[in-house]
Amino acid sequence: MILKQISILNYKNLEQVELEFSPKMNCFIGQNGMGKTNLLDAVYYLSFCKSATNPIDSQNMMHDKDFFVIQGVYESESGDREEVYCGMKRRQKKVFKRNKKEYSRLSDHIGFIPLVMVSPADTELIAGGSEERRRFMDVVISQYDKEYLEALIRYNKALQQRNTLLKAEAEPDEELLAVWEEMMAMTGEVVYRKRCEFIDEFIPTFQTFYSHISQDKEVVNLSYESHAKHGSLLDQLKESRVRDRIMGYSLKGVHKDDLTMQLGEYPIKREGSQGQNKTYLIALKLAQFDFLRRTGSNTIPLLLLDDIFDKLDASRVEQIVKLVSGDRFGQIFITDTNRDHLDKIMQKIEGEYKVFGVVDGSVNERKEQDYEKE
Repeated sequence: MILKQISILNYKNLEQVELEFSPKMNCFIGQNGMGKTNLLDAVYYLSFCKSATNPIDSQNMMHDKDFFVIQGVYESESGDREEVYCGMKRRQKKVFKRNKKEYSRLSDHIGFIPLVMVSPADTELIAGGSEERRRFMDVVISQYDKEYLEALIRYNKALQQRNTLLKAEAEPDEELLAVWEEMMAMTGEVVYRKRCEFIDEFIPTFQTFYSHISQDKEVVNLSYESHAKHGSLLDQLKESRVRDRIMGYSLKGVHKDDLTMQLGEYPIKREGSQGQNKTYLIALKLAQFDFLRRTGSNTIPLLLLDDIFDKLDASRVEQIVKLVSGDRFGQIFITDTNRDHLDKIMQKIEGEYKVFGVVDGSVNERKEQDYEKE
């Protein structure tokens, strides 16, 4: 899938932006705080029906404005034109449309335009809580497996209902508890099985990317931890009722799953340098891209690279540049404050690329003569 054009109104600090993109490489140059990340976030929004950085839609609207609109025109591998529209007015529900037809459920859109984003916020995958690592799995699997997304939505609904009963002052109805536990167990087993399948296939690809970027300097690993490994989820939920009632929430289930991230035999959170952590995260995301390309809907995902070269030494930057400029990657959107990094990439790109300058929310394409003057 190729994003040919985007129109943005009142999204974050982008008051009015209309751009036409290169089918291969699109570079955005500007100082920090100018709007480069917001532009990538608008592209992300058209794939996931939400912002990558702020889930509260009303806060993504430009200050003092009453609405925002993001509209994209895509071209599929078969040459078909696809229009995706999102609009939201303050204090109203957002409207999401594909080819002028509104979605009744936003989840039906997920996976239509597969996308992988690498950004500074990814550090939370290592430093943050287990919910960040579950979200990483969910974002990948949901883009190619509708059954997984459906099971995850139903599991979370049942979990919410069970927690409501556990928190209530009155003793919960045991039959009602049993209903929600059965739904959690049934959908949780689906989520667990599909996460296991994903991780088993994902790990070798991830390790290959890490080895390539680090030039075989370190060995990394990834393992999946889940209560579902230790027997029936339904039995565990029933056994945990008394303790859960005291705590007021569910202590067992796939909502507690985690990924253990290792450098050598030790947790990378404790052992890794900034450069090693960054390499680990970029390898994770490039493996995510490769996985979606092979298992998804026969369309190459979009790749968004936001300020990825910070904290990396020259040799690792060079290996990443070689990787992303190769044929296996499709359309790429990349931001940086440092012109040198982008120059290196563009010297290796065969074919078309575009460069855009971003200043105070205004985005303009730079022609080659402007680019050479600097």
